[in-house]
Amino acid sequence: MAVLGFERLESRGILSVGGEDRTTFLQGLISNDIDRVAVDRAIWAALLTPQGKYLHDFFVAGIDETLYLDCESDRLMDLGKRLHRYKLRAQVELGIGEGMAVYALFGGGALDALNLSADAGAARSLRDGIVYTDPRLPAVGARALLPACDAENLLETLGFHAADTNSYETLRLEHGLSDGSRDLIVEKSTLLESNFDELHGVDWDKGCYMGQELTARTKYRGLVRKRLMPVRIDGPVPELGTPLMAGDKEIGEMRSGQNSRGLALIRLERFEEADTDGLNAGDARIFPEKPVWASY
Repeated sequence: MAVLGFERLESRGILSVGGEDRTTFLQGLISNDIDRVAVDRAIWAALLTPQGKYLHDFFVAGIDETLYLDCESDRLMDLGKRLHRYKLRAQVELGIGEGMAVYALFGGGALDALNLSADAGAARSLRDGIVYTDPRLPAVGARALLPACDAENLLETLGFHAADTNSYETLRLEHGLSDGSRDLIVEKSTLLESNFDELHGVDWDKGCYMGQELTARTKYRGLVRKRLMPVRIDGPVPELGTPLMAGDKEIGEMRSGQNSRGLALIRLERFEEADTDGLNAGDARIFPEKPVWASY
């Protein structure tokens, strides 16, 4: 019998966006189509600089008449300030999801236990919150925004058990999923090198949004030279930003890692060589792995 696990993601916070203009307000700012968000659908999206560089990414789910952004807790206030800057006269109310917590739900059969489909972003209400299939990759399970006071009791009634600390961290690294500014460099990273195109984080048919021009130009001109991808680590986990070397040539850069798994930004032209022979990163040897979901 499969073990179903849950983990409260302490590194995540919740920003609320209410008011009658909430959808049109966000639609002109973020990389994905906010009109897709409904009681049965959640999305993953990013806020960019006008030059198309990464600022924040977050999941967006709707509960009643409010949109909730599951974002980095340490950078929640920065995200709120940036959104407030563009509010102008829009009828929008920004706040913090007080009393709510973010949970990752995983394990074989997790989606069935939650009565969710395997469609990316499929959602349904749960008590006074919402649960949804991970909009990036259903293989990692689901996420939930729930009242913190009784969330764990509720999840246990559904057959889930508290997982060992960092179980979800291992899962996301194995599948090559980024974790905000731990893996993406603020005002430097681009959406395509960070796999937003591969993981349903950008909509190519919606109207204009901030940073769209560079994002579209990168796609249609085929300018993606590097990709964030999972790596296997033989040795101590290198620090963030450690160069990955093939002989005397730098062909990548380390991002987050734990135990024998991590993420790194790798030059695609050198991927096969790095995959076969490995790369040097301090005292460790790094072996990049093309994720099963990647089409590049």
